[in-house]
Amino acid sequence: MRTIKILRFVLVFAATLSCPLGNAGAATVRGVSFPDAVDIGGRECRLNGVGVRTRFLVSVYLGALYLATPTGDAASAVAADEAKRTVLHFVKSRVEAEKIREAWREGFAENAGADWPQLAERLARFSAWFEPDLLEGEQIVLTYVPGRGTEVAVKGTVRGVIEGADFMRALWSVWLGPKPVDAGLKKGMLGR
Repeated sequence: MRTIKILRFVLVFAATLSCPLGNAGAATVRGVSFPDAVDIGGRECRLNGVGVRTRFLVSVYLGALYLATPTGDAASAVAADEAKRTVLHFVKSRVEAEKIREAWREGFAENAGADWPQLAERLARFSAWFEPDLLEGEQIVLTYVPGRGTEVAVKGTVRGVIEGADFMRALWSVWLGPKPVDAGLKKGMLGR
């Protein structure tokens, strides 16, 4: 068991070394390029960092975080009611849609706290947009625009918008909250 933990640490550390710090510019991780900035509703958001989501020592996706105000502080990144984007670029050959929906439910349950009851209906609507399975090279792009909500694009197609800054905070907490889906991914997205 100790060997597995050490191997996982080495893999996550190696992947994280290739990720930039918050203002370092564009990044190429595992052959996937992420631009140094994106425009969200007329606001420039800078690449804050890129991390690797692993599960049982298997890389699942690369997670790139774009923020209007780059930061290494997770709580600030989550709480900021300003434009932001997370790009999930899948590197595993296939991830089943049901596993993706299950991961959203678990992430929200772990991090939404007292907000969970008021988010349940929106999470159900959000989760329904993740069909069919995702394949290597495909992306989920989640873009928050203040006053509008979180736009969800899967495989290049916008599925809809979920309203509310409370939903945005719970969603970004899945990666950056006190109980993130993957600690190495969180560090990478924060540019560490």
